[in-house]
Amino acid sequence: SSSSTSRPWSTARKKTATMASLAAVSRAFSRSARRVQTSRKEFSTLLNALEEYPGLPETTPEQAKASTVSVTTLPSGLVVATEDAATSSTVTMTFPKGGSGSEMLGEQGAALINKCLAFNSGSGLSTVLINRTIENEGGTPFASADRTKSTLGFTVEPENVLGLVPLLATDCTFEKWDVRDAIKLANYQAGEANKSAQIVLTEQIFAGAYGPQSAMGRAFYSPDATFDDIVAFRNRGFGVSGAVLTATGVKDHQSFCTALGEVLSEANAGTAGAATAPTYLGGEGRISAPSSGFAHVALAFDVAASIPLRNVLKQCLGVAGASSGVGAFETAGLVGVYAGAPSEGVGALEATLTETMTTTLTDEIVGRAKALAKAEALFALDAGSVSQAAAITESVLAGETFTSATALAASYDAITTKDVTAALAAAFKTNPSLAAVGDIGVVPYQGTFASRFN
Repeated sequence: SSSSTSRPWSTARKKTATMASLAAVSRAFSRSARRVQTSRKEFSTLLNALEEYPGLPETTPEQAKASTVSVTTLPSGLVVATEDAATSSTVTMTFPKGGSGSEMLGEQGAALINKCLAFNSGSGLSTVLINRTIENEGGTPFASADRTKSTLGFTVEPENVLGLVPLLATDCTFEKWDVRDAIKLANYQAGEANKSAQIVLTEQIFAGAYGPQSAMGRAFYSPDATFDDIVAFRNRGFGVSGAVLTATGVKDHQSFCTALGEVLSEANAGTAGAATAPTYLGGEGRISAPSSGFAHVALAFDVAASIPLRNVLKQCLGVAGASSGVGAFETAGLVGVYAGAPSEGVGALEATLTETMTTTLTDEIVGRAKALAKAEALFALDAGSVSQAAAITESVLAGETFTSATALAASYDAITTKDVTAALAAAFKTNPSLAAVGDIGVVPYQGTFASRFN
């Protein structure tokens, strides 16, 4: 019986001993694991994340910085402007002699058709190969043209820029199918433009400002150029001499310029000399369409001032006319106002436009206009690399210094009320330009408007 009573205690002692052994083993494993973890941690401190785990994305990217613009003129005459802070690169080649304002007599429509020939066959490369090359590098090509310039460009990762730049200066071979398609596209764009009252009004304000028979005054949206006109205009206006190449996201400006000199060494030079400056006349352009039931009227002056000053003046007119439904615009050196009204309200447009133009510009109006103009300019720099490249190019073409966003903001801050009123007073000494489209039977002629400012 003593044996039987001691058996449970014996079993308990065995269980206790077993649990103690397991605990000891657990503690040993725990100490071992800690030693392993410690050794791993100590080893990891000797390596960075990319060395220990190759392929990981960078976790500490380069700190963002304000961009700086550098400008250099190459021996070929090409002006190179680069910006160094953008994360993507937009590269544009702008030809000042490629706008419709540089068309010779009989070449009307050559600028539009040549824009439609952008990235087509040239320099021994087919249209398909040129566009496929850009797309294979992740690029997005684009083209634009107006009265003062024509631009070709693409947006791509910075490391792929130099390999694609020569495609902006190919020597077009004018394959008959390319020309046929370009003329067809130009016809379509001209047809669509003629459906827009605003575009037609823009055509008329230039006709009034420079004369309907001048290159600047003739319609931009015209597909009437012949094959010989298209070729002659291209060879004359699309050369690197005098062109502006703008690139964002370029870290080393000097090395980039050196490389450009090599890759563009065989590019078409074009004609020497700057684009001919147009002569401002002042006058009117009218298209009557009574059945439209609406009238669009624009009034503008030629303002010989810097880009910031013209933009501030535009905003001053916009602030002054906001309560009357009058808008303001600035384009190619013209600054003016615009308003529209249904047939029954057309008679009031003359007084509305002239009162806006002659509003006394107080410090309050100018201060608000400066803030609006500066914000518009800075937002353009921050709206993406395409917009940024366009702003830099505009400044270079105007012969103005563009170094940074800070300097740009300072140029607006430096404008005074006296500067704005003086610019407007000088504009009033010139002949105004009037454009009227639609039901304009009761809209006075340009001479009546001119008498309000003399």
